[in-house]
Amino acid sequence: MSFGQGGPQWSPGGQNQFPSGRQGQDPYGEQNQDPYGGQRQDPYNPLPAPPDPFGLRASAADTPDWAALANASAARTRRRRWLLIGGGALATAAIAGIVATAIVSSNSDDNTGAADKNASELPAPADLPNDTTQPEPSFSSVAPLPPPNPKDFISDKKKDTAPLSADTLFPGKKLTMGDRAYTKGATARTGNCGSVTTGALGGILENNACEQVFRATYSANGIAVTVGVATFENEAKAKKAVQQAQGSIAPLPGSGVPAFCKGGPVCRSTYNSYGRYAYFTTTGYTKAKSVTKGDAKAFQIGDDLAEFTFRQIVRRGEAQASAAATAPAGQ
Repeated sequence: MSFGQGGPQWSPGGQNQFPSGRQGQDPYGEQNQDPYGGQRQDPYNPLPAPPDPFGLRASAADTPDWAALANASAARTRRRRWLLIGGGALATAAIAGIVATAIVSSNSDDNTGAADKNASELPAPADLPNDTTQPEPSFSSVAPLPPPNPKDFISDKKKDTAPLSADTLFPGKKLTMGDRAYTKGATARTGNCGSVTTGALGGILENNACEQVFRATYSANGIAVTVGVATFENEAKAKKAVQQAQGSIAPLPGSGVPAFCKGGPVCRSTYNSYGRYAYFTTTGYTKAKSVTKGDAKAFQIGDDLAEFTFRQIVRRGEAQASAAATAPAGQ
């Protein structure tokens, strides 16, 4: 059975007819009109807006731009805030200036009044003394004396007046030099300088006007050394005696030290001077043994005793110089 070309007439491909056979009419037999007398539109299109007799309805073109209005309002708010802040700052500065001006004016008036008051209390110029010259402090033009030289006191008999004995030159019972310790033996003093020497040394001392000789003996490890200190009137005579020296100072046994440097063993002798003092050493073994050039132990004890004697003479000068420097004037 054929439906003709294209199928039913109300199909999408057929003519626009209703199934009832009516063309373009309402199913109820009425014209497609608005009940209020207007033309009806297509049933699938929205109805037209109701009438606006007073013209109150706004069109899309008349709708305000709310975003622009909000931005403008925010800008006006910011301007008002900055105006308020600026005005407050200006007002504060103006008030501070007024207060500062008032304070300065008040101080100026007070100072002026105090100055006028003080000026009124000062004595008149006629009350001041006419002669205002006062004696100026005077200073001595003489330079202070330099501190005494310690060597001056031990170079001249007239200045070297401190007590002198074997005990002041050789104090204590032992002598320590570094890590080496020596025991002190006998000590002695004599005014007969030639009697405590050997060889030509006695005559040399006498010829240079030797005053006295102090001796002390020290020992350690079977080695003994006798130190002799001779005094002269001045430094020149002590130097001359040392320059001419021959022979040696005689060994001093006793107080636990046996005789040494007698009967042939060779001993070591030294000579030196400082100020008006000449000092000598004689070193040897307490047994029959000679001191040789390579004998370090014998040389060490002799050098230690010579160094100690030199230091004692220097200390003597320093002590007298210190006492002279601190003594009251005129003494």
